[in-house]
Amino acid sequence: MTEQGQAEPQRRHRRRTARHTVVGGLGALGLTVGMITTGTTLSTANAATWPTPTSSEGVSSTIQVSGTKDYGMKRFYGTGDLAGDGQEEGQDPILRLTDGAVLKNVIIGAPGADGIHCQGSCTLQNVWWEDVGEDAATFRGGTGATYHVVGGGAKKAADKVFQHNGGGTLNISNFAVQEFKTLYRSCGDCSTQYTRKVNLNTIDVTGTGSTARLVGINVNRNDVATLRGITIRNDAGRKVIPCQKYNNNTAVGTGPDSTNCLYSSSDVTYR
Repeated sequence: MTEQGQAEPQRRHRRRTARHTVVGGLGALGLTVGMITTGTTLSTANAATWPTPTSSEGVSSTIQVSGTKDYGMKRFYGTGDLAGDGQEEGQDPILRLTDGAVLKNVIIGAPGADGIHCQGSCTLQNVWWEDVGEDAATFRGGTGATYHVVGGGAKKAADKVFQHNGGGTLNISNFAVQEFKTLYRSCGDCSTQYTRKVNLNTIDVTGTGSTARLVGINVNRNDVATLRGITIRNDAGRKVIPCQKYNNNTAVGTGPDSTNCLYSSSDVTYR
């Protein structure tokens, strides 16, 4: 979901022609570390291995997930009303998780619609987005919600990867991101606003030579971002901004401080 509100819009997005992209050659990117399901953590020396799906399934209406669901590296991609792959507002997700749900070993292919919605606290373990649609995941729980993204990766995000519309804390660890504009954004103008927290730990980032942001937080709402173990590749021009500060949607500065953007130069390694 985009930043323009927390409630689910009722109108449908403009349908696009489905693009069911089969993974082939992702392993040729020089990526060497195994998947999180084996207990392997993301190396600071090498990016994560992009997995090959065990099977693929088109999804025309949102899949509801509760409890713990392990899909064994199955790929889902949008069809019909979920065949959007752009930034239109109001797209529905491929999967919607109820409060407390745990989702494991999933690949979201293209078209990706609005990825995954967490309606409350949730855990996304070893989830991969091959081509992010509107957003990869949107977090919509209340003030006390806790969300965990453990392992996995995302690429081809024309705008945001993770959109935090609700309250609570998002923890992202052992995650790889490529071809993106913003990894995490605290909603700037949702109808209900919160003080939000995000923790990044062991994140592998590949720059594109264009400006990108790891986190965007609202300092006027006392958001806090903590960054540890960030590895940034292919960014000789330092175009990747670790922490972008906003007053809602107005950019007001970048860089570490002792209040909102909690990290130091030693927490970010360039390769």
